[in-house]
Amino acid sequence: MPTTAALVPAAGRGERLGPGEPKALRLLAGEPLLFHAVRSLLAAVDLVVVAAPAAEVAAVADGLAQYGPRVAVVAGGASRQESVALALRALPPSVEIVLVHDAARPLTPLALIDAVVAAVRAGSPAVVPGLPVADTIKAVDAGEQVVRTLDRSELRAIQTPQGFERSLLDRAYAAAGDEQATDDAGLVERVGGVVLVIPGAEEAFKVTRPFDLTVAESLVAARTGRLA
Repeated sequence: MPTTAALVPAAGRGERLGPGEPKALRLLAGEPLLFHAVRSLLAAVDLVVVAAPAAEVAAVADGLAQYGPRVAVVAGGASRQESVALALRALPPSVEIVLVHDAARPLTPLALIDAVVAAVRAGSPAVVPGLPVADTIKAVDAGEQVVRTLDRSELRAIQTPQGFERSLLDRAYAAAGDEQATDDAGLVERVGGVVLVIPGAEEAFKVTRPFDLTVAESLVAARTGRLA
């Protein structure tokens, strides 16, 4: 029975990426972003549950059938948080460690995924990868006037996968209700969970805009030797 699993919310439209297929189904090197992410996760966990756009469940399931019973596809919800909740409900009781990963981070290194799992196994109930912030960050008011400059030494840009003890993630989602958070660690923080930040990876960037997809294409080409 599986003891580790990853949830992949993939039902969003990704409007900032421009018109076309839902973001997770946009092609990178001829393959949907989602498939790149799932393949990496399967090298580190026992089971992957994808929350796909409701209209695309059958097509996504057909595309992922190549990976056998270790991948399950459910219909996602209207928000990322709802999609994660639906995928979480689909997990078998045997799963003890749960990762939540963005389909739009297709180049996340296996070493980072393994590090998140290892940190949870070592006793941290909630683990997120993060990178130091390079830019100066300023808080502004409604009129776009600077209120204060934040100390970037205390800031981290948080990535996925985020890893959790199953019981803690269940508790966080049970308490969430309609209240939205920008990531799953945010929900865990609300119920008093302690979140550990481990070093992230530059390659784990999120494909949000057309420029990001261009960068990802270049990186894949370099990896496969298609660039001189």
